[in-house]
Amino acid sequence: MEIGLLTAFLGGMLALLSPCGALLLPAFFASTVGTKMQLLVHGSVFYIGLAVTLVPFGLGLGALGALLISERGLIIAITAVVLVILGIAQIFGFGFDLSRMLPGASKLQESASTRTGLLRTLLLGAVGGVAGFCAGPILGAILTLAFGQSNLWNAGALLAVYGLGMVVPLVIIAALWQKMSARGRRVLRGRTFTVLGRELHSTSVITGTLIVGVGALFWFTNGLVSMPTLIPTDVQVWIQQRGALLANPIIDAVAILLLAAIALTIWGVRNRRRATQKQNAQDASVHASTPSPESAVGPSQQQK
Repeated sequence: MEIGLLTAFLGGMLALLSPCGALLLPAFFASTVGTKMQLLVHGSVFYIGLAVTLVPFGLGLGALGALLISERGLIIAITAVVLVILGIAQIFGFGFDLSRMLPGASKLQESASTRTGLLRTLLLGAVGGVAGFCAGPILGAILTLAFGQSNLWNAGALLAVYGLGMVVPLVIIAALWQKMSARGRRVLRGRTFTVLGRELHSTSVITGTLIVGVGALFWFTNGLVSMPTLIPTDVQVWIQQRGALLANPIIDAVAILLLAAIALTIWGVRNRRRATQKQNAQDASVHASTPSPESAVGPSQQQK
């Protein structure tokens, strides 16, 4: 399962950097959102929009895979073959836009372009999770992988992590956008190159190779079941034991109080900073309107 989650996260990152709309969203967030705290708020709302659209897809496909659990061998074969096909399509730049298959997606896109503020960010997330010609094979691969899990909750988690893979680099790049050099932006956009007369894009080749590799792993590891996990078993046991200790009402209450204290501290610091900036601006305006001693002395007095 950890391999699937890692693949979903990387898929989300690469979908954000896909050639068709590479860095459009980070550039939008950098130009429309002010402070970094506001950027975090908008990033969280964007993720909610993504989750609202993506997670139900994962849950539905996971439920379908669970219904067909008696045909697990067939599911593994179909999933592996589809992943390889989608990976090859991604490598060679063939794509499709899944949003065209959803009723009401065009209206959502229109609403996102006319709204402002957090509502616009929410709608952008709801549409951005499924829209995009270049990102279509990536999302298709994650959905296929979700179907192959044959587990409703695991499939939903895959799509949630896929959305997280889009949001994390989005917020980081948007926060650094103004400081980023032109060369750094070009590196993130990737580059094109020609192979046997066909123009390929570096991001698409990396993404497609990853998808093909996961398809092969899915086939040879019985749906990622027989593959060693990324986290050792003894570490998983330790985490489960510590998690059981944390399942305590007193600890929950303390955690809530700590989160509230952090939130109040951030709010207080922001208000104090705004008050200081406002006071500095007032002092500057008063200083600018107050005549200097030299200007208060008349020309005749200055000659004397």
